[in-house]
Amino acid sequence: MEKWFVSMKKADFTQIAEKYHISPIIARLIRNRDILGDQNIDYYLNGTIADLHDGMLMKNMDTAVEILEEKIREGEKIRVIGDYDIDGVNATYILKTGLESLGALVDTDIPDRMKDGYGLNQMLIDRALEDGVDTIITCDNGIAAASEIAYGKAQGMTIIVTDHHEVPYLEAGGEKEYLIPDADAVVNPHLPGDPYPFKGLCGAAVVYKVVEALYNVMGQDADDVDFLMENVAIATVGDVMDLVDENRIFVKQGLEMLKRTQNEGLKALMECTQVPIERLSAYHIGFVIGPCINASGRLDTAKRALELLEVKNRREAVMMAEDLKALNDSRKEMTEKGVEQAVEQIETTDLKEDQVLVVYLQDCHESIAGIIAGRLKEKYYKPVFVLTQGEHGVKGSGRSIESYHMFEEMCKCRALFTKFGGHKLAAGLSLEEENVERFRRTINELCELTSQDLMPKVSIDMQLPLAYVTEELIEELELLEPFGKGNTKPLFAEKNLKVQNLRVIGKNQNVLKFQVLDRNGRKMEAIYFGEVQECMEYLQGKEEVALTFYPSVNEYRGNKSIQITVVNYQ
Repeated sequence: MEKWFVSMKKADFTQIAEKYHISPIIARLIRNRDILGDQNIDYYLNGTIADLHDGMLMKNMDTAVEILEEKIREGEKIRVIGDYDIDGVNATYILKTGLESLGALVDTDIPDRMKDGYGLNQMLIDRALEDGVDTIITCDNGIAAASEIAYGKAQGMTIIVTDHHEVPYLEAGGEKEYLIPDADAVVNPHLPGDPYPFKGLCGAAVVYKVVEALYNVMGQDADDVDFLMENVAIATVGDVMDLVDENRIFVKQGLEMLKRTQNEGLKALMECTQVPIERLSAYHIGFVIGPCINASGRLDTAKRALELLEVKNRREAVMMAEDLKALNDSRKEMTEKGVEQAVEQIETTDLKEDQVLVVYLQDCHESIAGIIAGRLKEKYYKPVFVLTQGEHGVKGSGRSIESYHMFEEMCKCRALFTKFGGHKLAAGLSLEEENVERFRRTINELCELTSQDLMPKVSIDMQLPLAYVTEELIEELELLEPFGKGNTKPLFAEKNLKVQNLRVIGKNQNVLKFQVLDRNGRKMEAIYFGEVQECMEYLQGKEEVALTFYPSVNEYRGNKSIQITVVNYQ
């Protein structure tokens, strides 16, 4: 069962609608996203590049760009060290491209997920020393690498950290002692006392600010790096940052730039994955383009994704893009297989009685454990850990539900782990094989979730009669885009609907098409993706149902018709 509730946030919707020339429905949707006050509503609807904050407001930004300017002028060798995910790869590309165009002597290194693990390590520093590197600048990592940075500094290196992750701390007597690495400069909006007005940037956005500030300091036109905003957009959506404030502008502008991109690699990737370039949205980055970029860091080396961004030759770009798509296809197959094995394990053992699912898939590739955990969390609506056999002991990833703070719960049994980290909704861990069963028992014994907590909650924007679902409304909904985390696609609901002409379509038989009819006799086409058989059986047996949905215009052979995509039914 799901618990449905309608957001009932109050405001003068008529007044907002008149002031901003929008319908009261759109005014209500904006209020539901907690956008309050004239300034914020205007920023939300009409924000542009000109409204982005000045990167120089960030703590230590002045020091970082001063050092970089000096290193560029002196011709010192600079190395960018990124991370192997979509944010790290795009951040590496932005930083290298920006520094190079200012005349820097710069190269890059990205850790290998399996061999090096996450972030800066001693091996990467030794490699830089061997190559005669003078300065390391990290992106999307480094804030938690205090001992590695101390090692690099002791070898006489200059080290700048740029990151967007939370600053690690120790707590004693209610006081937090922040463990900030002793680098030459640390740029991270999460630093204590940092006056930067928006904390939710991804790693690529932070380095974009660095490049912009460096351009200004060196007397160059910062508008020349605007084109890199398409990479900030890809990283922001791919790293699942909240699409609010600056992030919304980055993604909105970046998507427009992507439609006309000059980047051969991105052009080839969009062509081979067949995304609709004119209707490109955050969805296509999150579910089509992004996974291909991430697949290289998961199953091979992230350096392949970086090469795709850097390639200048069209033929090579096409080959590289097809390689990444093939890698992602095999990642998808491995994921499907892993999910099947996990479901079988849960359904045929006493695992399914647990409130926290701990599933051990020995042969699963460790890089997809998190994706499998996410899929199981969706299916069972419980916190999930998926463990796999690593090179040294067992490794795993966790994904959580809203009412369970995964990292805090893991802290209560930290003695079982050789290594762990994370936040409220996701975590990573390593432990000895003999502790797997103990971990499953302990994490469940500590669990205090109630049956209410384990009931998925569906937040509905408003009840919307079918008569209000018009082409004008659908067009107006585009004002609220881009949709994603923190700015979700509007969800409407209607009850007392009759369902007719149910049929399963699609080459994988994974789409349910039908018509809905309200009590006034108004009819509309509807479509449902998901557990199709389950949905069909449910709808066939009911006189009237309630549905949640969002509307869209379906174009087929030049004909336009309105259809609703059904999300939930009861």
